[in-house]
Amino acid sequence: MRTIRWGIIGAGDVTEIKSGPAFQQARHSQLVAVMRRDAARARDYAQRHGVPRWTDDADALIHDPEVDAVYIATPPHVHMAYTLRVAQAGKPVYVEKPMARTYDECQAMIDACRAAGVPLFVAYYRRALPRFLKIKALIDEGAIGTVRSVAIALHQPPAPAELDPANLPWRVVPEIAGGGKFVDLASHMLDFLDYVLGPIRQAQGFASNQAGLYAAEDIVSGSFVFDSGAQGVGTWCFSSGQALDRIEIAGTEGQIAFACFDTSPITITAGGQTATYQIDNPPHVQGPLIQMVVDALNGSGACPSTGESAARTNWVMDQMLAGYRSARRPA
Repeated sequence: MRTIRWGIIGAGDVTEIKSGPAFQQARHSQLVAVMRRDAARARDYAQRHGVPRWTDDADALIHDPEVDAVYIATPPHVHMAYTLRVAQAGKPVYVEKPMARTYDECQAMIDACRAAGVPLFVAYYRRALPRFLKIKALIDEGAIGTVRSVAIALHQPPAPAELDPANLPWRVVPEIAGGGKFVDLASHMLDFLDYVLGPIRQAQGFASNQAGLYAAEDIVSGSFVFDSGAQGVGTWCFSSGQALDRIEIAGTEGQIAFACFDTSPITITAGGQTATYQIDNPPHVQGPLIQMVVDALNGSGACPSTGESAARTNWVMDQMLAGYRSARRPA
């Protein structure tokens, strides 16, 4: 079986622990080149992680004959442009989440990869983590019966960096992120629900900015309906005084409750009994999904997180943010 030789565009924070080392540790995988616009930082990353080549030129990495596939780990505003360039070079793409800023950008990426005959994978790694696979297995086995409803609550106080309007993090700059932290974090939650319960066919929402710390929305409330007929509601607030991270999935025979962003116990209540499962994440959380991507590229497996599945999550977020985006659009 061949070794997939990877190049990374945008070797920033997410690649330090979550993903970068996993390309070296996965079977039949090797990280051979990294790119950052800052040459000194590219060189530093390569030296610290034992990567043989580094560059500040994305096209040099894309067209490197020693690079078989490319991981795009930049902020979302350049996901589409880099994906199109990698696809034109005839190489598979693994791109960070959210897949892009909007559903239309996602569709352009899908179309480009389809036309070039190359696969497109997206880093929604909860589709491969043991903790979340346990939740999926419980639901698939009928542990809570037929799913009827979902309730999401994600509340966070403002981060210290968000209090400095002159140096805002890119995740709250709509032109870069596609929105605020809702786009960055709710995408994980909505994508996992898509994986467990199937596609969402209808969605709507209300978004606003309550704290006035930046231009992006800082609160979103939404409702949605799955193809199965199950319904869901969610509230995402990023100017609250206290943190809350909870997803509840209720069925005809019971309920499962769990956090999306920490590893607190999964709780299932059914038949008058309550059980808990403590399942920790691996040190490099993208590792299991990266292994699936490598196996898919070698024809020995399948990856559950593709351009098509990830685009559905962008579509749902677009529906929930439509009113807020329209109100902000210049006349």
